[in-house]
Amino acid sequence: MIDYSKYRAVLVEKDNRVATVTLNRPNALNAINDDMSADFDTLFGDLSRDEEVDAIIITGAGRAFCAGGDVKGMDARNVAAARDFAMNPRDPGRLLNDILDVEQPIIAAINGDAIGLGATIALFCDIQIAAETARLADTHVRIGVVAGDGGAVIWPPLIGPNRAKEYLMRGSILKGAEAAHLGLVNYAVPAAEVMPKAREIARELADGPRWAIRWTKLSVNKLVKKALHQVLDTSAALEAVTFATPQHQEAARAFVEKRKPNFRALK
Repeated sequence: MIDYSKYRAVLVEKDNRVATVTLNRPNALNAINDDMSADFDTLFGDLSRDEEVDAIIITGAGRAFCAGGDVKGMDARNVAAARDFAMNPRDPGRLLNDILDVEQPIIAAINGDAIGLGATIALFCDIQIAAETARLADTHVRIGVVAGDGGAVIWPPLIGPNRAKEYLMRGSILKGAEAAHLGLVNYAVPAAEVMPKAREIARELADGPRWAIRWTKLSVNKLVKKALHQVLDTSAALEAVTFATPQHQEAARAFVEKRKPNFRALK
């Protein structure tokens, strides 16, 4: 039996072959810090090997799904670390491949805001149920960096290249209802119905034909993996470069100081 009590920033609960994974930093809107990154290193491998799990739900504690990276910490990131970002052993390519490689179907129960890498994690799941009022966005450009950790991979096949470029280049925010209308997520429901809907679908999948479901997922995910391998090396490398730019440093300082960044004077 796999021991999930070792995890520090996620909770894993199992009930009748359905595992519910809760990102558990509610006071930080479940932003991804070092503890959560370390949990992600082994979480999806553990779930994939767990013979007691036939469906997985991922959600967030409190009022957010996941606010993405810890922007406050970015202000302290030095240039050398930024340049090494794409080579970090906890890089997004590893995380996203791990999500795609999980054999069991994964349902994202987007209970609240899913921003940046938080949105990417949700969209790389197999099925998404979003609260109608939840905000979804890839706001990398707002902090002066490329949408390099998967947004450039997954948004275009879901809503088309032109729409994806607009949302990614502008860092625009979508409400759950609009995201469902565009096809970015599968369902948008009132907030109180997100987890019941996720459990309903998870129950159906857990009770279904195991290998037919898992191998259908594997087959479709070959398309997603092709896109991941084509795009992520470029987008992650360019994101690493933009971490060292004056625009990013200004954006990170502005975030901490709670003001609007001034990019016009910076080249």
